[in-house]
Amino acid sequence: MLIKVKRGWEMRESEATPESVFHDRRDVLKAMGLGTILAAGAGSLPFGQAFAATAPETDPSAGLYPAKKNDKYTLDRPMTDEKFSTTYNNFYEYGEDKGISDAAQKLKIRPWTIEIDGMVEKPMTMGIDDLLKKVQLEERLYRHRCVEAWSMAVPWSGFPLKDLVALAKPTSGAKYLQMTTFKDPSMAPGQKMFWYPWPYIEGLTMEEATNDLAFIATGMYGHSMPKQNGAPLRLATPWKYGFKSIKSIVKFSFTDKRPVSYWEKLNASEYGFWANVNPEVPHPRWSQASERILGGGERKPTLPWNGYGEYVASMYDNLKSERLFA
Repeated sequence: MLIKVKRGWEMRESEATPESVFHDRRDVLKAMGLGTILAAGAGSLPFGQAFAATAPETDPSAGLYPAKKNDKYTLDRPMTDEKFSTTYNNFYEYGEDKGISDAAQKLKIRPWTIEIDGMVEKPMTMGIDDLLKKVQLEERLYRHRCVEAWSMAVPWSGFPLKDLVALAKPTSGAKYLQMTTFKDPSMAPGQKMFWYPWPYIEGLTMEEATNDLAFIATGMYGHSMPKQNGAPLRLATPWKYGFKSIKSIVKFSFTDKRPVSYWEKLNASEYGFWANVNPEVPHPRWSQASERILGGGERKPTLPWNGYGEYVASMYDNLKSERLFA
């Protein structure tokens, strides 16, 4: 007898948005040529006005979406409505509050150059569109848990981070992957706030970077990535708190030294290297035992590793003495 053991992050079939409805919506948008318009405008306009928006910048990658869905990754709850996940964003380069979707339209996503350096066989620099030609895009449904105790469920499009690692060909001595965001105060006024350690830096161990869950997101909701969500490419590590998922990456550096991340530089007592979701360990200023679901206000218990323990927990077996939550 085949007995299916339900995973902690799976949802009942009756709770899911029917796949045909979701894909029909995406196909209609693609046929109408509205994917780029919504990506640029949905975050800055009331939802009903998004169709009237005019994209200020053409995204050459718009035709790559929607990407084929990878059915391995499912959700334990309905997807968050796009109107919420594109208008409630942390992106300190454009401001300290959540309503930065208008300001983030100043982000120029072309040309966009990505540098791969450090302990690799051959350092390289390439444009984002050249990189997209070297990878196979797919769609994954992931939970996203912010350290501020709110959460959302998002259909990301992109490619496994391990594919970029394979492209880079790191040497055997590389132990960490450090990622760096752009630095340009002329288009990101938040970077004029000198008390922040710009540019934004984050890092993963090589084992984390090559884990199946680690994902470079280049789109969401069946179209290319909105600027306020981290265009043109960002990290998605769903078992970690959201501050770990660095936005608008311009550099991938392979190193034997553990990176000191942006938030760790600001306040290491609250935000450390690991950032793994742990409901049993409170943030110094609030509990992590539950989370508020974006868009409805419902609260749910927080799951260890954000519900992805079967994929990632074994990586930390020898790190019991480390502060895994931060």
